[in-house]
Amino acid sequence: MTYEAQRVEICQVGKLLYDRGYVVSNDGNLSLRVAPDRLLVTPSGVGKGRMTPDMLVVTDLEGNVLEGDRHPSSETKMHLEVYRCRPDVQAVVHAHPPVSTAFAVCRQGLETPYLAETVVGLGSVPCTPSFAMLSTDEVPKSIRPYLPDHNAVLLANHGALTWGADLWQAFDRMETVEHTAKIFLNARRIGGAVGLSGRDVQRLHDLEDLYRTLREKTK
Repeated sequence: MTYEAQRVEICQVGKLLYDRGYVVSNDGNLSLRVAPDRLLVTPSGVGKGRMTPDMLVVTDLEGNVLEGDRHPSSETKMHLEVYRCRPDVQAVVHAHPPVSTAFAVCRQGLETPYLAETVVGLGSVPCTPSFAMLSTDEVPKSIRPYLPDHNAVLLANHGALTWGADLWQAFDRMETVEHTAKIFLNARRIGGAVGLSGRDVQRLHDLEDLYRTLREKTK
C-alpha cells in the first residue's frame, strides 16, 4: 500500500467531517493530490467516520483506478474538474453541512461581505444556479465557472465543495463555509445586517500577503 501517511490524514479529516455533523451515513467525499498525476480518493459507499486507510483508492487524473479494490467516490468527476482547472489545488472536500446546504437548497450563495475573516480567509461563496444530476458530467460542468476565482461553492440542492493547497486548508474552508452560513442565517433572523464597504473589502485584501506570511511562519 502506497501513500500511507496521506491515507491516514484523509481518514482523520473524514472523521472530523463526521464528528462535526457535516456528513452522515455515506455522504461526502475527499481527495488529495499525492503526485502530479495521482490522487487518493475516498471509496464509494463507506461512511467518512469509519474509513480505514486501506479503503482508499489511487486514481490518475482521468479517474482510472490504479490501486485499491473498491470503487472511488461516484463524485470523482467533480474532484477531477477542480484539479484540471486549478493546478495549484492539492485537495478537495465535498460535504453536506446542514446550514450551508440549506442555503444551497434555497439556491442562495454566501456572497455579501459581512465578515472580515471570511473576506480574507475564504472569499465569497457562490451557489450554482440549478441542480446538477449526481454522478454525471453535469456536476463538474456546473462548478467550472467558479473555479478560477473562488475557494468554495455551494451546489444547488446538493451540498458544499471546497478546495485548497492541502487537505487541512480544504477542511478549514468547509468549516468556515458552515460557520459563515450560520452567521448569515442568524443575521437574517435579527434583521438589519450591514455588509462591509467596498473600501473596507479592498483594505482587507491588501492585508492578504501579511496574513499569508504569518501562516507560513506557524507551519
